[in-house]
Amino acid sequence: MTNLTGNLIYSPPSARELARLDYASVRLEEAEPEQTLEWAFDKYGESLTLATGFGAEGVALIDMAVKINPRIDVFFLDTSFLFPETYELRRRIEDRYKIEIRSYAADLTPEQQELKFGAKLWSTDPDLCCRLRKLEPLREALRNRRAWITAIRRDQTLERASARIVEWDYQWRLVKINPLARWSKAQVWDYIARNDVPHNPLHDRGYPSIGCTHCTTQVRPGEPDRSGRWFGQSKNECGLHAAPSRIELVPKSDAFARRDAEPKR
Repeated sequence: MTNLTGNLIYSPPSARELARLDYASVRLEEAEPEQTLEWAFDKYGESLTLATGFGAEGVALIDMAVKINPRIDVFFLDTSFLFPETYELRRRIEDRYKIEIRSYAADLTPEQQELKFGAKLWSTDPDLCCRLRKLEPLREALRNRRAWITAIRRDQTLERASARIVEWDYQWRLVKINPLARWSKAQVWDYIARNDVPHNPLHDRGYPSIGCTHCTTQVRPGEPDRSGRWFGQSKNECGLHAAPSRIELVPKSDAFARRDAEPKR
């Protein structure tokens, strides 16, 4: 079935499966993140993947996951516009934990994107830019997976406030697991300190939430962490984490492909 814009719309899984996910979420609500990860590994095995953007939550989650399952599958979305510090952090984490963090990127190079959509698309149409460079690559990253793990917290944005520990992801049509959903920022940083987890040095320079270079600014003390993302725009989410009521899947195009090589900088 399609909607008026031609986007595919999918029904949720069976009522029985939704009930099972609901039961798991309730049971794990007060669990430690490591317990949720253990449940996820046991339930989904090799069909499970962990997404990271190399934020504080993401690196903490990688540290937890690798201690439980050294062979955990991890990926990130390489927009080609990430900070040099972010690419360096990827290398440090791979070296530290002896893992490969797979990379997915848009098929359009930055130069091709500019030719097709005009200069500085992130400022003229940030939603389209996010769709091309993040949402469509994510579709490929989640292909043939039954579940994915994210590092979102409920107190980050209004859109994430209703996130459950375990839930059905209507946008991407698989199970979504959010082990850190009920954690606070302080708990994340306490874990990083106690476990000496590598983190992005930009966090220490006034960047609590780090995305692409063009859409990330420093945040002054007292301001919301994500106020430095898409500054001056009525936007604080890239679209990867749609509200639970949204069931519209991002339409497929030919603008994505896996790319493991580091971008030219």
